Amino acid sequence: MDYKNMNPESLMMSHGYKPELSEGAIKCPIFQTSTFVFKNAEEGKAFFEVAYGIREKEKEEELGLIYSRLNNPDLEILENRLCLWDKAEDCAVFESGMSAISTAMMEFLKPGDLILCGRPLYGGTDHFVNHFLEKMGIHSIGFNSDMSKDEIIKLVKESGHKLAMIHIETPANPTNALFDIEMCSDIAKELSSQEEKVIVSVDNTYMGPLWQHPLEHGADIVLYSATKYIGGHSDVIAGACLGSKELIGRIKGLRTFLGNMAGPWTGWLLMRSLETLKVRMDQQAENAKYVAEFLKQHPKVEKVYYLGFIEDDNDPIKTALYKKQYKAAGAMIAFDVKGGEKEAFKFLNSLKLIKLAVSLGSTESLAEHPATMTHVDIEADVRKRLSITDKLVRLSVGVENSKDIIWDVEQALEAI
Repeated sequence: MDYKNMNPESLMMSHGYKPELSEGAIKCPIFQTSTFVFKNAEEGKAFFEVAYGIREKEKEEELGLIYSRLNNPDLEILENRLCLWDKAEDCAVFESGMSAISTAMMEFLKPGDLILCGRPLYGGTDHFVNHFLEKMGIHSIGFNSDMSKDEIIKLVKESGHKLAMIHIETPANPTNALFDIEMCSDIAKELSSQEEKVIVSVDNTYMGPLWQHPLEHGADIVLYSATKYIGGHSDVIAGACLGSKELIGRIKGLRTFLGNMAGPWTGWLLMRSLETLKVRMDQQAENAKYVAEFLKQHPKVEKVYYLGFIEDDNDPIKTALYKKQYKAAGAMIAFDVKGGEKEAFKFLNSLKLIKLAVSLGSTESLAEHPATMTHVDIEADVRKRLSITDKLVRLSVGVENSKDIIWDVEQALEAI
């Protein structure tokens, strides 16, 4: 059978797995083992040569199993399947989204370098950049989604530091601010040297592997908190990084020595989740559309941050960017209640079906208060400039019946 023209959602059931190697099991078993036996010493030598980059894998050569810190069947099959969605050459899976982000940044940054970050960022990433990397002598500058290419380049040049990496989240968490990946790629090319390429890194967690494909728009690596849509059941913590074989090879090399690769249980759980990824995300996007429309007309809601409403802003630049980069409006909504923290907390405390919890992208709907929870570590004045105010609520829409989600939102708003 020719699998080349099949869609990723069809290949999620079997791609990269051979049942005959596992007693005919229809699904990949959990390979709960630390080490693997070589047939002979020559095979062990060959496996290590490829694993440590001493030579390239031959065309028909199977990648050999050595030790679960280096490779494991659950991990390898998962990485192969994740590559299909983003059309990436290679993938590295980690035990958390932050370990994927931090490992990628540490591989491509060194003391004296500059990392340019879109703002807002997820709170954990913001802390890592502005506290840990700073201690390592790595400088950072933030830029907003409404800044032009020339303004950003001027910002970099005025810093007096050598740019090594551009990192963005788009849409940004929690306000759904849009960043132009192609523009970031152009900036990276302009500021790269023959000796060192500026890496463009995109955190695609908000869109998952379905609704945006950053590599197609010039990103060098795409990052995920696989805990979110990829995992999708609030029962696993994981991260992923995808890109070219060269760049992911470097990241996998550092992963080997940091020891933060995903284990077999994590790999198995994520493979389970990939089989329903498209049907889950399609339902969540459909539900979010109805919820956003309800919020938009509610008298106790001041503003709704939802990608489906971008065209209503009559901003041709944002509209063009949305149409270029995105395949759907997603399932993440933020909104300002009329009032402040007191009113936002009253709404959150009055929810019945929707759970008050951080995280996103799971089957259940979740709500949280970014200013005092996920983004509390960001300076107050920066939060204010980025519209992460006391009245902002973030909502991750799940797969429940949309009428029930709206009923819950409505009764919680009425409690204010």
